[in-house]
Amino acid sequence: MSDNLKVGIIGLDTSHAVAFTKLLNDPLEKYHVPGGKVVIAFPGGSPDFDLSISRVEGFTKELQRNYDVNITDSIERVAEESDAILLESVDGRVHLEQLRRIISYKKPIFIDKPFSLKSEKAAEMVKLASVYQTPVMSTSALRYADRLVEVLSMSDKGEIIGADCFGPMELQEKQPGFFWYGIHSIEMLFAILGEGFQSVTTTTNNEHDVIVGQRQDGLFGTVRGNRKGNKQFGAAIHFEQGTEYVDINTSAKPYYASLLDQIMDFFQDGIPRVSLAETKEVIRFIEAANESRTTGKQVLI
Repeated sequence: MSDNLKVGIIGLDTSHAVAFTKLLNDPLEKYHVPGGKVVIAFPGGSPDFDLSISRVEGFTKELQRNYDVNITDSIERVAEESDAILLESVDGRVHLEQLRRIISYKKPIFIDKPFSLKSEKAAEMVKLASVYQTPVMSTSALRYADRLVEVLSMSDKGEIIGADCFGPMELQEKQPGFFWYGIHSIEMLFAILGEGFQSVTTTTNNEHDVIVGQRQDGLFGTVRGNRKGNKQFGAAIHFEQGTEYVDINTSAKPYYASLLDQIMDFFQDGIPRVSLAETKEVIRFIEAANESRTTGKQVLI
């Protein structure tokens, strides 16, 4: 691929659409990411989801006015006129339908979180990527927060034997349970321990949730979410020879900028930094955690 990729965006209903465009298109931006430029975008938006549709007009005008991005009413035109695609629609319900419309163009596609809201649809999306041999990647930006990456690179404390992650757990009716904000802390857990979970148990009340996941190798990982004002993300990573605390906010570089670094590398070589097999398990993990939150019982993945 070229070192100056033409990047297309589908979905101007999330702050990432503006943030990514700014980082790519403005070489004077402090954390500018080289390698491409956003040239075309499809606004989209979900009429029944206020946190989606209410943001489309403002973000669309900002991309036109500040970054000279061509706005189109055709998803297919975005695929035709770009080398790589940022599928940014904030509503996970629409991702499968949008992917169906662009997958045959065989352009590398990044799908922002949540990949899907149902494991069956996630499996279909993974199958589409395989059938059309199209590189597809999806993840939360929290995986690439500098402090988390730094701790995971440690080599002097032995093997990782567990992890306890935490973060805000705001709920939204249209993105049920942990698919809206809980996915960030859950993605951190997977970044630390990897795929291979076999069961999930969720304990909940009005202000907090605690998810306990057990892996096939016997390790436990937990996610604590809160709805009491604390917006901090972090984790305690347990090694054989000690525990390291990860404060996501200690890095000056925004984690979405670190994510975009990974995305642009993916656009160049077509190798997803997070496998679709792991992404599919993340969706099933969240689905199971939601079910356990309702029933109070352990749910198998």
